[in-house]
Amino acid sequence: MGTAPTQCPSGITANFHAKFDNRTEFSCSSFPFTLNLSKLNSHPTSKGLVNKIGSLPDIDDLFWEKVPTPILDVVENPTHLKSLSIRELKLLADEIRLELSSTMSKPQRSFKASLAAVELTVALHYVFHAPVDKILWDAGEQTYAHKILTGRRILMPTLRQKNGLSGYTSRTESEYDPFGAGHGCNSISAGLGMAVARDIKGKRERVVTVINNTTTMAGQVYEAMSNAGYLDSNLVVILNDSRHSLHPKIEEGPKTSINALSSTLSRLQSSKSFRKFREAAKDVTKRIGMGMHELAAKVDEYARGMMGPLGSTLFEELGLYYIGPVDGHKLEDLICVLQEVASLDSMGPVLIHVITEENQCSEDKQKKVTVEKQQEGLSLNDIYSFSNDDHCRTYSDCLVEALVMEAEKEKDIVVVHAGIEMDPSLKLFRERFSDRFFDVGMAEQHAVTFSAGLSCGGLKPFCIIPSAFLQRAYDQVVHDVDRQRIPVRFVITSAGLVGSDGPLQCGAFDITFMSCLPNMIVMAASDEDELIDMVATATRIDDRPVCFRYPRGALVRTDYPIHGGSALEVIVSCPLFLIYCFSSLSFINWKKAVSCNANNSI
Repeated sequence: MGTAPTQCPSGITANFHAKFDNRTEFSCSSFPFTLNLSKLNSHPTSKGLVNKIGSLPDIDDLFWEKVPTPILDVVENPTHLKSLSIRELKLLADEIRLELSSTMSKPQRSFKASLAAVELTVALHYVFHAPVDKILWDAGEQTYAHKILTGRRILMPTLRQKNGLSGYTSRTESEYDPFGAGHGCNSISAGLGMAVARDIKGKRERVVTVINNTTTMAGQVYEAMSNAGYLDSNLVVILNDSRHSLHPKIEEGPKTSINALSSTLSRLQSSKSFRKFREAAKDVTKRIGMGMHELAAKVDEYARGMMGPLGSTLFEELGLYYIGPVDGHKLEDLICVLQEVASLDSMGPVLIHVITEENQCSEDKQKKVTVEKQQEGLSLNDIYSFSNDDHCRTYSDCLVEALVMEAEKEKDIVVVHAGIEMDPSLKLFRERFSDRFFDVGMAEQHAVTFSAGLSCGGLKPFCIIPSAFLQRAYDQVVHDVDRQRIPVRFVITSAGLVGSDGPLQCGAFDITFMSCLPNMIVMAASDEDELIDMVATATRIDDRPVCFRYPRGALVRTDYPIHGGSALEVIVSCPLFLIYCFSSLSFINWKKAVSCNANNSI
C-alpha cells in the first residue's frame, strides 16, 4: 500500500492511493472513483489474452467523468449474463451503449454498426454458451459490444493501436473469437466448415454466424448458403439488417415493417411445435405422392412469402429456413427466437432476419453534442467549420479532383468503386457525374469484369479498389482484363501499410502481383503531382490495362495548386524485375510508368 500526491490533468491536486491487488483506488478533492483492474490478470483461456496485448489505456483516459455502469461492472465474461433478468439485460444494453459512446467517440472511430447490434450481441451471449458454441462475425465494426462482454472492456481504449486490440475478431486475441473477420463475407463458409467438422466428430455445440447488409453483396455469401442448404447441417445465420443500401432511391422506399403481427409470426416460425408440424406434413405429403408433395411445397412457399418481407423466399430457395423479421432492439423477441432455435437438435440451416436501426443512437448523441456546443456560445457554423478544419488533405482528395478535371474534358470517363465503404472524397465525383459513377459495394470480382465490359463498350473506366480487396478479384484481373489487353484503369487505394487498420487491411502485395502480368502498366506515385500526372496518363492509354497505387495517408503539402496533369513517358518491354527503394516502411517508386513484357528474360 502506498500514497503519493499527484497533479491531475485539469490542474487539481490529488492523492494517489495504490494497493497492489486486483483493485486500484483513485481519489481527489473533486471526483473519487475506483478502477477495477481485475481484468488485467491472465485471462483464463488457452489464447492468453494479456500475453498477446501489450498496450494499456493512456493515463489521461483514466480521469474522465465516468458514467455509472453498475451491471456492466460485474459482467466479466458472458457466463455472468445467464443470471440476469430481462429488465437487467435491457439496462446492460443501455450501459454498453454508453460505454461505447464514451470510449469510441474520443478517437473519432466509427462505431454505429456496433451501437445498432448491442441488443443482438447481448441476446446471443445470453442464449448461447460461448466459447463452446461458436459465434462468428462478418464485419469487425459490429463486434465492439462483443469484445466488451468477453473480457476486453478495459482494453477498448487501445482499439486499433499498436499492441492493442484488433479492430476485428482475432483468433490470437481471445478464445471467444473462433474465426478472424476483416474483409467480410467469410463467416458462413467458415461456420459451415465448423458445423460439418462438429457433425463428423459427433459433437453438439452450436455454430452461429452474423452477417450484415454490406456482406450480402459478396458472392461468397450465397455460395456458402447454397452449400449449407445442400449439406443440411445445423447452422444459425443471422442477417443483421440495418436498413442500409448502396442506392439512395431504395433507402427512400418502403422499409420492412416490424409490428406485433410480424413478432408473433417470427415466434411461431421458430417454435419447436410448428417446426415439428411442418416436418410431419412433409412426410405425409411424400407418402401420398410426389405430386401432392410438390403442391404442398408450393403452397408453403407461397404462404411464407406472403407473410415474410420482400426477398425472404430467396433464402428458402437456397435451402435455409427463414425466420423473421425480428425487432433487433427488443430483447424479449430476440431471446425467444434464439432460444427456440437453439433448443432444436435437428433443424438444418436457419436464417434469422433481424432489423436494427444503425442511426438511432448516434443521432441522439449528435444532437446532445450540438446543444452543448450552442450552450457554450458556438453557432452551428462554428461547429461545422471546426470539423472541416480538422480534415487533412489526402491522396484520395487529390485523385478525385484530378478525375473531375479529366471527366469534364473526356465524356467517356466513368468510375467504378468497390469495397466495404466509399471514401468520402468520392462523393464529389458522384455529385458532379451521378450517371457516370457506380458503387458496387463488396463485389470486387464483379467490379473488375463490369469495368472490362464498360471498356469494351467504348468507355474509359477507372476501377477504384483498396489494395487488400483487389486480392479477391485477382482472377478477374488476370483472365478478364490483362489476357485480353482490355484498357481498364485500376486505382489501387490504401496501398502499403495501413496503421490502425492492421494486417488484415495491409496493401503491401499489389506491386508484386500486378507487375508480373504481361500486359499491365504499373505506376506508383511518390507525391500528389505524380498522382495527377498518372490520372492523365491512364486516361490516354487505350491499348492495354494500367494500374497506379497511392497510400491512404495525408498529403505532404496541404497548399498544392490544382492543375491539369501531363502524360508520363511509358517504358515498354523492360526485363521482368523491379527495383524497389525503401524509406522507413513505405515504397518510394519510380516516376515513370513501367510495362513488363513476358517475352523478356531476367
